[in-house]
Amino acid sequence: MTHASANLQSASSGNTSLSGETMLGELRRPIETALQSACDFGQGCPDHLAAAMRYALLAPGKRLRPILVLMSAEACSLHSTGESIADNTRLLNQVMPGAVAVEMIHAYSLIHDDLPAMDDDDLRRGRPTVHIEFDEATAILAGDALQAEAFQHLCCHVSDPVKLAAAVSILSSAASASHLVGGQADDLKAENDHHPESVRSVDWLESIHRRKTGALFSASLDLGAVLSDATGEQRSALAGYASHLGLAFQVVDDYLDFTADAAVLGKRAGKDAERGKLTYPGLLGAQQAKEKAVSLIGSAKQEALFFGPAAKRLLWLADYVLERTH
Repeated sequence: MTHASANLQSASSGNTSLSGETMLGELRRPIETALQSACDFGQGCPDHLAAAMRYALLAPGKRLRPILVLMSAEACSLHSTGESIADNTRLLNQVMPGAVAVEMIHAYSLIHDDLPAMDDDDLRRGRPTVHIEFDEATAILAGDALQAEAFQHLCCHVSDPVKLAAAVSILSSAASASHLVGGQADDLKAENDHHPESVRSVDWLESIHRRKTGALFSASLDLGAVLSDATGEQRSALAGYASHLGLAFQVVDDYLDFTADAAVLGKRAGKDAERGKLTYPGLLGAQQAKEKAVSLIGSAKQEALFFGPAAKRLLWLADYVLERTH
């Protein structure tokens, strides 16, 4: 751990008595149950397609995006209820559709990102990627279906029409051509451009990842806020937190690809450099990339302090993103 990151961690350690395992585990458990329940795709869905969708959606993972939905709702409501969201069944049920839907979008994006025409990965979360385990056509269709299922899930499980409209708008914007998909398109352009000097800058890289990665982090936190009746001030603070956290996550992701072992990562390491991808260590060097992540996490935590004691999970998660090893 760097001296700077140690200082950041000590700044939040007094705000929570919960262990790391509790912080993630008690939220991850109901999410896993909800994801399992959401895997009934209807009688018209072919068995092999359903199997590929389940393989992607239920793959072992951190579940950071659905966890952000729950953490956001907890931060917005804790001051009035005094309860952890893990103990508040009403609130948990109220916001869980957003958690499931955002993980479906995330799973779809990973399936497509791993395809040979995109990032060409054969390992994801320590397992063969969907197009390797099944086949390329099935992988494409599984991603297509999960994207649609995300919005179907919201429509079936959010009964308040105002909240439903807001949730659909938030998630569709995050997954749109100007955000997640556009970021991936520009990421591929930066890799394949015949004149890379025209796009190889830190500002351009940030533009890519604020869309490709950051938009879904922002959507996760905003979904939790909207579905839990947050105020405008709460949503604004969460937006600031998300902006810094999402970019920090990508900086750390680039750093890990540059420095970590494939067995630890659960995916092929060093592939970004092999493919000539635009990355933070490649532009800044490994040490400056790490320092950038530390600075972003510090900014995220400043935004989270708006919620006072209710920010304990948000503060812990910021440190987790910085210090993760995979």
